[in-house]
Amino acid sequence: MYDYDLLVVGSANADLVIGVERRPAAGETVLGSDLVVHPGGKGANQAVAAARLGARTALLARVGDDAHGRLLLDSQREAGVDTVGVLVGGAPTGVALITVDPSGDNSIVVSPGANGRLTPEDVRAAGSLFQASRVVSAQLEVPLESVAEAVRHLADGGRFVLNPSPPQALPAEVLAACDPLIVNEHEARVIAGTELGERPEDWAEALLALGPRSVVITLGARGALVAERAGARVRVPSVPVAAVDTTGAGDAFTAALAWRLGLGESLAQAAGYAARVGAAAVTRPGAQESFPTAEEVAAL
Repeated sequence: MYDYDLLVVGSANADLVIGVERRPAAGETVLGSDLVVHPGGKGANQAVAAARLGARTALLARVGDDAHGRLLLDSQREAGVDTVGVLVGGAPTGVALITVDPSGDNSIVVSPGANGRLTPEDVRAAGSLFQASRVVSAQLEVPLESVAEAVRHLADGGRFVLNPSPPQALPAEVLAACDPLIVNEHEARVIAGTELGERPEDWAEALLALGPRSVVITLGARGALVAERAGARVRVPSVPVAAVDTTGAGDAFTAALAWRLGLGESLAQAAGYAARVGAAAVTRPGAQESFPTAEEVAAL
């Protein structure tokens, strides 16, 4: 029996958000809206998204002993996330500088801060969390060696989900554990490390050849492609909505997919549910505050 449906290993940032009419060109200054501070970070986002849907969720992360760190801890606890694995200190809390244009598209620069101090030793010390978790989800806003250490501590029968963002070349050990590897087109090209064909199906084949057990390629308004090593390639349609802010939508998608896989759904079924969660998230501003409940997803 698992104590947690999902353990998220990843980053926790304070999101500093400014709305702009358009993004500045090199050397240009543009005026924006008032600054708004939100709890964010891909790991913290995934944990809140899963907990809000009803998943029993824990977070393994590191924040600073500062106001931003307290903001993040409060947000996790309010959503129902178990923060026993959140370490405090070592560096200031990570910060993401985000601009959002009128279409809802965003540009993000991240200062890792304490996220860069989440070490393999921290992961090993949290071994009991891994053994108590059905699914482990990770990203790459924390050191890659810590993600690799997480793979080594999966529970027997546990499942590993990775969104390699920001993308970088992955060791074979991490690729082999991914079930699935979740990427967009840019991430697919970086991970593959070679020229890819024109079709998402071609990208999936190139990625599967690297060793992951399954791949999910997110395609924005075109939905997603699901590919398993020994299974069919399935297109998952998107859910049409009026986008307000896409910040955190990919994290909501990944969290929902990981949770539903742990419930025993097929990869295509889980991706279909995750698409609805991601669609609901873009209809509201911000990251964590935009994530829907299961009831709101069902109403889509």
